[in-house]
Amino acid sequence: MRSPLISFDQLFLNGTENRQRYLVAGVDEAGRGPLAGAVVAAAVILDPDQPVDGLNDSKALTAERREELAGQIKERAVAWHVADASVAEIDQINILHASMLAMARAIEGLRTPPQHCLIDGNRCPLTDFNCQAVVKGDALVKEIAAASILAKVARDQSMLEMHKLYPQYGFDSHKGYPTKQHLAALQQHGVLDIHRRSFGPVRAVENASLVGAIV
Repeated sequence: MRSPLISFDQLFLNGTENRQRYLVAGVDEAGRGPLAGAVVAAAVILDPDQPVDGLNDSKALTAERREELAGQIKERAVAWHVADASVAEIDQINILHASMLAMARAIEGLRTPPQHCLIDGNRCPLTDFNCQAVVKGDALVKEIAAASILAKVARDQSMLEMHKLYPQYGFDSHKGYPTKQHLAALQQHGVLDIHRRSFGPVRAVENASLVGAIV
């Protein structure tokens, strides 16, 4: 089934320009809300001659479908790049600025420089490339949807790797989000180096452990 999303030229050029004249990158991030792990961003320049059917906001897709589409995007895109901002950077500059940093790195890592960047959300990262914010862009524009899929798949894979190291925390199921399971694991096992100490639930557990150690 063909994707209901529209492309850059349909949304912004009204079909009056030659799509081939533009190299448009869609940019999105994954992992702003979790208590653990890096925030991940992706930038994708789609190839109109090699379309990927079924693109959608990554949150509207199953994990299996995201994996399938991610493979097609990587095979067919003109260029793609995935980047992140670390837990240390998140704690130092806050999650919003870290998300912007990860998106800038994703754009700058593209092997083919884009002429225009469409950023999911209401603000743009600091970069020398021409950027335009698109609210709810991951559900509107194919280029951004493709980026949302790559970012989500990459972040989920990183959490599966963390699960192998710390199986008692359940990262394979909650992917670092503040679920009851994750909060209970934090209380029982304590804070890891991959936890974001600037986030309230993590900070509360760490402060409690410090108080307990003093007492």
